[in-house]
Amino acid sequence: MAPKRTPRQAVAKAGAVSSSRSLATESPATSGVSTPAASRIPAVPTAADTSAIVYQAWNSYVADTPRKLKLVDAFMVFLVAVGLIQFVYCILVGNYPFNAFLSGFSITVGQFVLTASLRMQANPNNSSQFEKFTPERAFADFIFGSLVLHFFAYNFIN
Repeated sequence: MAPKRTPRQAVAKAGAVSSSRSLATESPATSGVSTPAASRIPAVPTAADTSAIVYQAWNSYVADTPRKLKLVDAFMVFLVAVGLIQFVYCILVGNYPFNAFLSGFSITVGQFVLTASLRMQANPNNSSQFEKFTPERAFADFIFGSLVLHFFAYNFIN
């Protein structure tokens, strides 16, 4: 029985066998030409590639998005900022009236979800998915849901 090889020895032997085979089968025109292993690995995107993608996405958003949807998006960014401020305040200062923190944070998250729903229904590109609902009905549902959300949050604070 042959002695067991370590993984390093097995790789070295396999490389030696494949290189001796390749030398025997190479023609003089292709000898010395090899494909580097790095060419098979996909390139890592650089900062310039990433900035070009972000720039193109921003230009497309500015050019193609209706003004009403941009206003809804600005409100959603505001809600994210308010939620982050509340969370950081809770971590740094404390959460003594925990009901107030839970209520305020729940309102920001709930309002964000309601606003995302409004944006999906009001987007003209999604009109085929929401054939039964007009943008006016979506806005009325948004207002009603916001009132119910704030009513429950107000009662939760007590």
